Amino acid sequence: MTFDAEIWEGKIWLHHDGLDHGITEALLEAGIAKEDIVLVFHTPHIRAQTGYGVD
Repeated sequence: MTFDAEIWEGKIWLHHDGLDHGITEALLEAGIAKEDIVLVFHTPHIRAQTGYGVD
């Protein structure tokens, strides 16, 4: 299981989340705000509807 992410401009840019329980949930549980997590594997149009960061 792997995930691919980078920290850029104060946000976590998540390119791939292949973990069983999802790294996104772990980041939220660690206190990282949804707006600071960008789900890059979605297009910007879709990201705008997720509640997570857009860019």
